[in-house]
Amino acid sequence: MGSIFKPKMPPLPPPAAPPEVPSDELSPEEKERIAKEQARIRRNRKGKSSTILTGPLGIQEDKEDQLNTLLGKED
Repeated sequence: MGSIFKPKMPPLPPPAAPPEVPSDELSPEEKERIAKEQARIRRNRKGKSSTILTGPLGIQEDKEDQLNTLLGKED
């Protein structure tokens, strides 16, 4: 009775060959492209952070910047 309700499984196909491992060496063109991309990212990051005056704790000003008023600096 077991063979009627449990058909035999077909044999599994052989496993595929593993993919070829890429080399760790980068070409000079690839290194130059990566260096340019990283420099561009650093420039953009610096430009954006210099315009942000607030942080997680609120406005972050120096003591001198807080003293400025519409009429001028208070001493």
